[in-house]
Amino acid sequence: MRENIKNVPSVLIRAALLAATISLLMPGVSKASEEMTRFQATELTAQGNKYYQDKQYDKAVEIYQEAVNAGFEGTSLYYNLGNAFYREGKLGYAILYYQKALNLSPGDDDVVHNLKIANARTVDKIDALPKFFIFQWWESLLALLSVTGWTYTAYIFYFLLLSSIGIYFFTKKPALQRYSIYSGFVSLLLLIVTASLLSVKLNRELNVRSAIVVGPTVTVKLSPDPTSNDAFVVHEGLKVREMNNVGNWVLIRLQDGKEGWIEQNDIATI
Repeated sequence: MRENIKNVPSVLIRAALLAATISLLMPGVSKASEEMTRFQATELTAQGNKYYQDKQYDKAVEIYQEAVNAGFEGTSLYYNLGNAFYREGKLGYAILYYQKALNLSPGDDDVVHNLKIANARTVDKIDALPKFFIFQWWESLLALLSVTGWTYTAYIFYFLLLSSIGIYFFTKKPALQRYSIYSGFVSLLLLIVTASLLSVKLNRELNVRSAIVVGPTVTVKLSPDPTSNDAFVVHEGLKVREMNNVGNWVLIRLQDGKEGWIEQNDIATI
């Protein structure tokens, strides 16, 4: 018993050394894993691009999809996958991945252009409910940047506000102090607006789910039951909003306010 008691400190020391060694190695392991993941994503994307250039669009879709299923994401990956689906004639899936790319890079001209072309080929032309011009302006402003973009913008205005406050307290020149007051007021105002936009954008991404109809022609039901009466018919490529789920059924809402139930496999969440 005494020998075991005497060995406890040495055991603890060895355990502590082992833990320290692991903690030192973990960043290197994590970095190596990240590098391997990036390399794998690059390899899959390059392979998919080769198939696309050779007009083997089905194989390109398969490789791009493999990258997506492995957890990779990116504007180029989604954009290329959308292009491959478009070439295959799968309009719904093409619009789905164009929308995913647009969510990551709202200002990407290539994505916007191809999405417009794809949307022009959809069968359903739904007129959205009219909005007050102020709400339209707000929506346009909101769509300018992604959540990441608005976050960086908010940080910039926050830094400018802190800089203005610092200049006011540490400078002895009255003219510079006046300038710092004006710039601080403007920075504060822009920070409030940016933070509001970021809050709304983040709330929508977390709580508002949009989807694309991927089935060629889908009959929407009045209730989540295949024997229920028909509500209306939608076609692939239409963007809808997911409202509720019951089993394998999803309650969707169109831009004109119509609602109905659709089976989960007929839509894909953006």
